[in-house]
Amino acid sequence: MNSEIESWARRLGEKLQAHAIMAATAESCTGGGVAYAITEISGSSSWFDRGFVTYTNQAKQQMLGVPSELILAHGAVSAEVVAAMAAGALAHSNAQLSVAISGIAGPLGGTPEKPVGTVWMGWARSGGEEPIRTRCFQFAGDRHQVREQAIVMALQGMCEFIQ
Repeated sequence: MNSEIESWARRLGEKLQAHAIMAATAESCTGGGVAYAITEISGSSSWFDRGFVTYTNQAKQQMLGVPSELILAHGAVSAEVVAAMAAGALAHSNAQLSVAISGIAGPLGGTPEKPVGTVWMGWARSGGEEPIRTRCFQFAGDRHQVREQAIVMALQGMCEFIQ
């Protein structure tokens, strides 16, 4: 694991412990990379509940309750779908904070509207003033680099969303 990812995972753990809340992840293009980074930190079982790897649209629907109509209308890589994924991760876990990631890591799958490197993220927090936040990123590089950048931003976004 690269040092930047490890640093953000540690920082997230400290923040979650300080606020006495648990986290969950709902990942598509990162394939469980955020959950892996978190669980590499010793003691993370006290602040990380579970991770969902929902690589297919069917998995997003079955595991997180994302409506098929939402995917058909907006595509899996969209603000609407990651918001539903993040909310679904909270609804299907014991967590109070979640992150959802859906994107096109490449080298295949890009379109003119959503080129390779397009990654949508959603963060959800139960009981907060802003329950869900979404953001689109355009990462550069090969598949590995896109996924690593997405993992960093997911962890960083979780840290920011706690405050």
